[in-house]
Amino acid sequence: MADSFIADGGDGHGEAAAGDHLQAVYRFWLVGQQLKRGEPPWVDPYSFQPLVEPQTVLGAWPFGLPFWPLEAVLGPVLAWNLLLLGTIVVAGLSTFWWLRALDVAPAGAFVGGLAFAVAPYRLAQSGVHLIGWIAVLVPLVLLAIERARAAETRRAAHGWGAVAALALVSVPLSGQVHLALGAIPFVLAYALVRFGRVSLAWSAGGALAAVGVGLAIRYTLIAGSAEEEGRSLQEVGEFSAEWSDLVSRWRLGGLEDFVYIGWLTPVLAGAGAVILWRSGRRSLAALLGVAAVAPALLALGTNLPFYSWFWHALPPLRYPRVPGRLLPIADLAIAGLAAVAVARAVALAGRRAAAAAAALAVLVAADLVVLPLSASAADPDNDAYAALRAEPNGRLLELPLIEPGIHYGSVHDYYALQAPRERLSGYSTLVPPPAFEFYFLHNRISCGVWLPGDEEALRAKDVEYATFHRGLYAAGEVPGAWFAWRGLGAHGFAPGTTGGAVTLFTRGGGGRSDPPGAEPERKRPLLCQGWRGRTMEERQAPLWIFGAGTLELRVSTPAALQVGLWVDGERLADSTVSGEAPLRAELRGEEWHAVVVEIPELLPTSPPRGLRLEGVTLRD
Repeated sequence: MADSFIADGGDGHGEAAAGDHLQAVYRFWLVGQQLKRGEPPWVDPYSFQPLVEPQTVLGAWPFGLPFWPLEAVLGPVLAWNLLLLGTIVVAGLSTFWWLRALDVAPAGAFVGGLAFAVAPYRLAQSGVHLIGWIAVLVPLVLLAIERARAAETRRAAHGWGAVAALALVSVPLSGQVHLALGAIPFVLAYALVRFGRVSLAWSAGGALAAVGVGLAIRYTLIAGSAEEEGRSLQEVGEFSAEWSDLVSRWRLGGLEDFVYIGWLTPVLAGAGAVILWRSGRRSLAALLGVAAVAPALLALGTNLPFYSWFWHALPPLRYPRVPGRLLPIADLAIAGLAAVAVARAVALAGRRAAAAAAALAVLVAADLVVLPLSASAADPDNDAYAALRAEPNGRLLELPLIEPGIHYGSVHDYYALQAPRERLSGYSTLVPPPAFEFYFLHNRISCGVWLPGDEEALRAKDVEYATFHRGLYAAGEVPGAWFAWRGLGAHGFAPGTTGGAVTLFTRGGGGRSDPPGAEPERKRPLLCQGWRGRTMEERQAPLWIFGAGTLELRVSTPAALQVGLWVDGERLADSTVSGEAPLRAELRGEEWHAVVVEIPELLPTSPPRGLRLEGVTLRD
């Protein structure tokens, strides 16, 4: 348990396995690290430096506070694992006490708490995403509302009201703005249905503050980032669940499509809604019924006929790309309604009440338990980063370079815990454009392709060290690791300490320079990042080819396009390509040659216009 995170069971190929849990651990750790330095705990002074100003990051509140002492005593791996297990307990207990405050009998409240604690979506997201953790705040808000209503003194009522408001504000403050889009109206409606002047006032105040936090995030962190214009419907479609996903225990389309809500438990919830309605608590039955159904339907995203209209009508929905993020609200409502049905069934069982309660608890657990969490490699004491920690000042280049919004960059975040220093990489979808521009202009270095000015650019950024992640090359299927190692050596970096699949390079140092692993097959070209199959997907698309003679790249474009060509660091004259046409160059020497196809008129982050590599020929 000390060398593996409880997460999604990712394979790190000899180093830490990538995942959103590493980003969360990094941001939790930043709280204590920054407070020890006397700096604001929400500022990240290490990632993407000096490409952008130190970024305000979300995600550390509120769990970064208990993580700080736990990490100091037990290390980050055990701290994460214990807190994650703790959220499961808190989810169950807060739901249990909320239902007891609603006068649901203990047996029913127990099953309801169990249902929310092991709710498949909430639990699966807890291992790789903080939404499963933050979801435990929703039943806490409802419990606080009930306690505020029932309080015997004004002081107690206002105390519980303040708890409700703080817990609600914490949802967007933690960075879970999509969940807040559902939690805010749900809590307000609940406070109205369960009317109490103090509880409603605090709930309304918390809702206003939560909306203010959301707007602040929109107009500060999101504005000016790569996500400023929001997500497209096409992106939403890629993460939309199918109807079958609602009743499938298996991850048919990946983690984001995993929205299983059970078979028996929703049936019990339907029965619970009928019981509430017939008992005269119709407003509560209607609210919980809508809360159980609406998020589950919205999880279907573009597979739902009216979702497109909904997406256009509500501007906040244009920013999240995973429509299932509201599902924890449905999980809680289903758990609450099922608890009502279980309580009624146990009451009707008479002398066999205990047996009925135990049987229903087992059946609900069997219906929902899918065991979505497993061990992910943590690599807590890497020798390469331990050696880096002892080195003098200087910024760090980590290879392979990862696009800032892609989760493989979380590996770079995580190793900062072992050797904190400014680095050019990181993991954030909200980082300003210069970080993306650096990636798209220089990610060919990950394939060992350097152009004139690259070495000077790194010197200007005070890059004195590089770490080479063989495991990340394998996990991310990044091509060209063999060439990348040679490229570092050819431009002033020498390998030193190796820890697992990670090697530390220092500028001007000494050591073995032969690339690890086998040399790529010489008979065929190796296409680097920048190509998707044989279609160019970035402004620059490098490749390696072995041999000497006349190189001919046959390319095709859907419209007339200026195309540039670099060969071994030398820029050739641009060509105008319309339809299919050859690009020719002379390769001198029987060796590997670096070739870069470039569309010079594009901005670094602009997608190309469908240039395709139809064939590669090398003639003596």
